[in-house]
Amino acid sequence: MQNIAVITGASSGIGAATARRLAREGFHVVAAARRADRLEELVKEIGPAATAVECDITDDASVANLATVVAGLDGVLTLLVNNAGGARGLDPVATGSVDDWQWMYDVNVLGTLRVTKALLPALEQSGRGTIVTVGSTAAFTVYEGGGGYTAAKHAQEALVGTLRLELSGKPVRVTEIDPGMVRTDEFSLNRFAGDQSRADSIYDGVKEPLVADDIADCVAFMATRPHHVNIDKLVIRPLAQAAQHKVHREK
Repeated sequence: MQNIAVITGASSGIGAATARRLAREGFHVVAAARRADRLEELVKEIGPAATAVECDITDDASVANLATVVAGLDGVLTLLVNNAGGARGLDPVATGSVDDWQWMYDVNVLGTLRVTKALLPALEQSGRGTIVTVGSTAAFTVYEGGGGYTAAKHAQEALVGTLRLELSGKPVRVTEIDPGMVRTDEFSLNRFAGDQSRADSIYDGVKEPLVADDIADCVAFMATRPHHVNIDKLVIRPLAQAAQHKVHREK
């Protein structure tokens, strides 16, 4: 039977690139996200190897529906890519927006929890399950203005590490990929509430930041290793970024 892969946040950026790549790897991909119109375009592009499911990972009923759709497909769920997430704002803690912090925790942490809980029984039943969670270098490094996002990503990393311990002895790999600077169409734009110039300034002078396909390539690599190989954590940055606070910018 065909292997099924579920990708959250698949309507754009890393999620969409990962769906395309995993379809080429032979998976039937379930592209899940809130924007149904974007998903339909993606599935049309990929073809019969893809299924679109409108899903809000902050809503229990929506995630339950995702699990029901997956259970009804002809195949075996062997891969979950927890990709949905995001950042809002760059305010210091002293003036941080509680609403923005709440949203980042709900999406990055509780969203990952909801989807993982819903699909874990099927992944375990497959006998060869893999969970890849797309985190961030913000999961282990803090920076000014990033308190809300780094707190959420630190919590998400703690969730992943705890899950790996709890699933020891069971046939489910728990892996994590933590990208540095990745230039996508929407991440920074969403962070700055649609301010294109402010979003673009993040990458000013940075030669060849990572792009969505770079991360999709890594996800595919991690997911297609022999099942006894568990890549706990993969940190990937562009060459121009030596560390969170050390970025070479050309003038």
